[in-house]
Amino acid sequence: MEVKTAPQRRVYIHLPMKYMTSLAKYYELDHGLVIRDLNPYLNEGYVQAYFREWGTITACKIKKIPNSNKALAYVRFSAEEEANRADWAGPHNIGGSEVEIKRVVSPKMEEDADEEAAKITSLPRPRRSMGLGYILEDAQWLDDDLNG
Repeated sequence: MEVKTAPQRRVYIHLPMKYMTSLAKYYELDHGLVIRDLNPYLNEGYVQAYFREWGTITACKIKKIPNSNKALAYVRFSAEEEANRADWAGPHNIGGSEVEIKRVVSPKMEEDADEEAAKITSLPRPRRSMGLGYILEDAQWLDDDLNG
């Protein structure tokens, strides 16, 4: 049977493991975790660093829940086994509070390949200097003070 890719919007599906394999017969799947009750002041980098222990993270998105002091995050792993290990390693305490983890799958989307290619080919932004704002052209006076 032909494997399909899903159109337009991403759908997150929480299923028992035995049903994920039958769904994988019909769709190419991305494997990930949905994290609930997350501290709203955490950023994607912090969440990625936390889950990097269990595998390669291909995407991480955080959404703040309106009228609440909690946030929701989605972490996508490069392989099914990595997502399983991260799920089974619980309970998870991220940013000082215990969070609820749900193992999810979502059909692969065509735009994901474009995003990953753009990440690989794009150069990182140059960092702004946080220094004093000038460069010493001749630092011999530093050596003279130390020697003399």
